[in-house]
Amino acid sequence: MSRAALRIRRDDTVVVIAGKDRGKTGRVVQVNRENDRVVVEGVNVIKRHVKATADRPGGIDQREAAIHVSNVALWDAENSQRMKVGYRFLEDGTKVRFNRRTGDLIDNP
Repeated sequence: MSRAALRIRRDDTVVVIAGKDRGKTGRVVQVNRENDRVVVEGVNVIKRHVKATADRPGGIDQREAAIHVSNVALWDAENSQRMKVGYRFLEDGTKVRFNRRTGDLIDNP
């Protein structure tokens, strides 16, 4: 498990920094820590041909595929730029993420 996988969590807004979808932003839907991959809403959309069954019709299904965590970065919507993440301990001992460029907290304690 890499350290980068721990810096991005579900429901974070990220920007793709490498690959065919470079520059797109989206919300993280799923994090797979074993393979260091994330699923981002609207990014890396693939098509799957599904066969019809009794309870659903067949056709072409579009879904998001996983993308490696090294190809995404957290997005700072206020400043419209990606951010580097650091960790800091608060007075009560809780560990929170913060933007290393501006010093603002990312997590709400």
